[in-house]
Amino acid sequence: MKNINKPEIYQGFGKTQQYFEGWYFKLVSKDQLTSLALIPGISLAKKDPHAFVQVFLVRHGEKPTLKNIYIRYPVSEFIPEKNQFKVAVGMNQFSLEHLHLDLKQEGLVIKGDLQILNPIPLNQGFLNPSIMGPFAYVPKMECYHGVISLLHTFKGLLNINGELINFTDGKGYLEKDWGTSFPSSYVWMQGNHFPEEETSFFFSYANIPYLGLKFQGLICHLYLQGKHYRFATYNGGRVRSELIEEKQVEYVLSRGVYRLRIVGSIDQVVNLPSPKFGKMDHTIKEGLTGEILIWLMKGKTIVYQGKTTLAGIEIMKKK
Repeated sequence: MKNINKPEIYQGFGKTQQYFEGWYFKLVSKDQLTSLALIPGISLAKKDPHAFVQVFLVRHGEKPTLKNIYIRYPVSEFIPEKNQFKVAVGMNQFSLEHLHLDLKQEGLVIKGDLQILNPIPLNQGFLNPSIMGPFAYVPKMECYHGVISLLHTFKGLLNINGELINFTDGKGYLEKDWGTSFPSSYVWMQGNHFPEEETSFFFSYANIPYLGLKFQGLICHLYLQGKHYRFATYNGGRVRSELIEEKQVEYVLSRGVYRLRIVGSIDQVVNLPSPKFGKMDHTIKEGLTGEILIWLMKGKTIVYQGKTTLAGIEIMKKK
């Protein structure tokens, strides 16, 4: 619990089995023609321990093209620092200030360096050491979650299969998960390509197991031009209605005098490996070409309504 208010730092020191940890870097070029999700991490499953970098690449256009690869590394090539967020996986380096990439597998080569500029963190306090609020203090949960940067920009180029892609002034997002297993069912959405600058949205509603019981956990955070609005199980946030289809979801949330309506939809998805008891042998479906519409109301007054494109969306239905 030493780094409870620093979820970006590697939490797995001392863990030897049935454990995973991974960071989710989302990058979108300024011209919005290239989206990239990078997931460096480690799986300490008893039968198949390894480090990894997952890569999900989308080239946008009339017919978006998707590429998804999973690159394995020996555990010895996963090198995290103890007192700051800095992780090396093979020749690749990841931090909140800098990305150095040297990735090659299955017809995809990505090389280059990017600076991460002006990351926007969550507002924190004793009861809110992370996006999980007081649940961050609860031991032995199967999955912990951290939002590290709601929104930031980049400086630099990446060479992707011989083509230089300019990410300078593009937008990014950074979160992470760690524990033993992902929830068996959940909906996750994230977007920061609204018409208004300095606007970012995150949503997670999951069926969470704990000590033989299960409960529905809500975390939703809207960063709107300098203001933070959070709807969560731990602060009185409630799901008033829910509609889940294969590629579309609708929610109405409430907290005090505020209501938030959300409509998320996705067309193309890929399968990404996900952890179960630390082993990366389950799959989730994710897309990076989604749309999220939101309406924030205070009483009968519309505080904000808008739409983000290029959204990340995962829909894992209840079984």
